[in-house]
Amino acid sequence: MKTLFLQAPSFDGFDGGAGSRYQAKREIKSFWYPTWLAQPAAMVPDSRVLDAPADEISVEDSLRIAEGYDLVIIHTSTPSFPTDAKFAELLKERKPNVMIGLVGAKVAVDPSGSLTASSAIDFVAREEFDYTCKEVAEGRPFESITGISYKLADGTVQHNPPRAMIENMDDLPFVAPIYKRDLTINNYFIGYLKHPYVSIYTGRGCRSKCTFCLWPQTVGGHRYRTRSAANVLAEAKWIKENMPEVKELMFDDDTFTDSSNMDRVHEIARGLGAMGWTWSCNAKANVPYESLKIMKENGLRLLLVGYESGDDQILHNIKKGLRTDIARRFTEDCRKLGVMIHGTFILGLPGETKETIDKTIQFAKEINPHTIQVSLAAPYPGTTLYKQAVDNGWLQENEAVNLVNDKGVQLALIEYPHLSKQDIFHGVEKFYRAFYFRPSKIWEIVKEMLASWEMMKRRLREGVEFFRFLRAHEA
Repeated sequence: MKTLFLQAPSFDGFDGGAGSRYQAKREIKSFWYPTWLAQPAAMVPDSRVLDAPADEISVEDSLRIAEGYDLVIIHTSTPSFPTDAKFAELLKERKPNVMIGLVGAKVAVDPSGSLTASSAIDFVAREEFDYTCKEVAEGRPFESITGISYKLADGTVQHNPPRAMIENMDDLPFVAPIYKRDLTINNYFIGYLKHPYVSIYTGRGCRSKCTFCLWPQTVGGHRYRTRSAANVLAEAKWIKENMPEVKELMFDDDTFTDSSNMDRVHEIARGLGAMGWTWSCNAKANVPYESLKIMKENGLRLLLVGYESGDDQILHNIKKGLRTDIARRFTEDCRKLGVMIHGTFILGLPGETKETIDKTIQFAKEINPHTIQVSLAAPYPGTTLYKQAVDNGWLQENEAVNLVNDKGVQLALIEYPHLSKQDIFHGVEKFYRAFYFRPSKIWEIVKEMLASWEMMKRRLREGVEFFRFLRAHEA
């Protein structure tokens, strides 16, 4: 079947491409690559990936494009599901015989509810859906395809057996050729990455057990299944030769620097260094100094690090597997080596109080990452945090559908007897102001701007967006 893989239109600035972590409008407009759609698209001949939010394509134009396909597969999430389902209904009205399927963590944890929410949805793919999409596109009968749920003629929902995890990750084709073929590279930008950049996965799954993290608990699993170093370097070489405008590679694995994986990391780093790549990756705040040194000497520029909290009890509560003293030492090691850090923090996790919010703000100021992201605890269905919040009365069941407002701003849903939603919500702008509105941090940003006209223009644009975000958050 002629197949379209679709990131459907949504509110302005919605970063659905980062479906595994942060499905909301960011402080500054950012877009991750829709890798989870590009991967199955690489397995389906003559398919297309359409990223409507990144390309700023309207609902009407997206419908017009989608009408030209027999099969439309939409990546959805808890906050985007209502608008994604509405898009499916509009498409069915125009082309009743089009087949529409949904993929993503939302439908993986609630296949029945997702299917019955709209008559326009023909099937949903659970678990890892790459081969599921391929088999549907080949026209195989639904009953023969593992990992899908669909409606029978009488309206009941049929759940086929689960699909086995992909073990040999090298069997998956490269996603970069799909990016080049279907996407507008300049539309993808992240405040802390060089522009233009490309992000790819070198493996799936995460051995960490963080109670809030969506993707490992719903789709990727807790075993880290990796591509070989040779395979990763071959894709990096392809990008270097075929996308010469790309200035930085980002490895978006949940924890690229997992301690079980460091020999492979060293091999990849040395290969990237030989090619002259500048690169970044997600990391846990416990990478040994010697590994950081090898990475830095071979092109590593920045690490995206989830600190989450400056309170050790909260880190224990969420099963982070990390202490603040280890995070401090790691951060100092990065500073010595000249590795930049984009640090992420979460407010409202179990154990949070007004005092721990202040403690985390102080911790962030002391370790002083180059840039930060502050999120609200998001109880996605399917996570331990969601179950814990419902069981303890911190959240009403099914309230998580309202993770963002109609403008895409993330909402505080969890509250505690001693700490209101409002206190947690307004902790975000308090955190940002305390961190960024320091003379030392302002001067650090100004120096960065003065060193490059390109950076000057970029930071001025981001500054305007950042102040708009703060005003929206205060409203």
